[in-house]
Amino acid sequence: MGVLDGRVAIITGAGRGLGREHALLFAREGAKVVVNDLGGDARGEGADATPAQQTVEDIKLAGGEAVVNGDDVTDWAGAQRLVQQAVDTFGDLHVLVNNAGILRDRVVVNMTEDEWDVVVSVHLKGHFAPTHHAAAYWREQTKGGRAGDRAIVHTTSTSGLFSNPGQANYGAAKSGIATLSQICAKELIRYGVRSNAIAPAARTRLTLSTPGVEQMMAAPEEDDTFDQYDPANVAPFVAYLSSESCSFTGETFYVIGGTVRRIAPWAFAETIECDGRWTVGDLAARAGELLPPVTS
Repeated sequence: MGVLDGRVAIITGAGRGLGREHALLFAREGAKVVVNDLGGDARGEGADATPAQQTVEDIKLAGGEAVVNGDDVTDWAGAQRLVQQAVDTFGDLHVLVNNAGILRDRVVVNMTEDEWDVVVSVHLKGHFAPTHHAAAYWREQTKGGRAGDRAIVHTTSTSGLFSNPGQANYGAAKSGIATLSQICAKELIRYGVRSNAIAPAARTRLTLSTPGVEQMMAAPEEDDTFDQYDPANVAPFVAYLSSESCSFTGETFYVIGGTVRRIAPWAFAETIECDGRWTVGDLAARAGELLPPVTS
């Protein structure tokens, strides 16, 4: 018996990296998986169905159930087809894991309009479009009296939550994804949907394309040394968030190796007040109070 027995899951970007590891583990835990991937490179260019097909073949060889989907998650109709394929093939949909992404790193002053648009589209719209169509399906199921436990797992990043120079497009989209996840949690609870986000740290095509990261995330030379950057380390927590035993919703988690850390959402911090409207002079005199306390 697996923790995902009887559940139908869509996993986007599941041909390689994190998405592939999610799909393989989901299938081992009993889920029926729709493996979505265009098969483009790390910049989002080109297309190749082979990676998604390989993931599906590996799942089937291990005795699981899976099907390939090659739709573009940024395409509105494509995202709808993706959800419909899950329902048509496996009879229902319980879990959506939004994972697909690309990188086109550049400092702000050099970034082109296209580099901004395509990265924001793949990440932010690529999360929203499948989420919209999955939510619409779940709303109709609920209206029809078919209640159930449903889950969405979004993929944000420390680049979006804590910022990273050279990734204005990627970071902005990832910040938006974290907020999207929280809004989904509040809006979709009426349909039995839980929504959470993860910020994974793992060795993938995207992370290895960032200068200086390849050496830091290199696999250990000793076979018996735990490889904290193995993308397979992230999959168990994604499976847990997708299971009926999980009660978390509206949360964001940092996942690396054997560590899972909850990330606190935006919160009010230092405050200054006055009676009535501020003057610029008074603000200049007291604005320093808004800085965090200095610690030695």
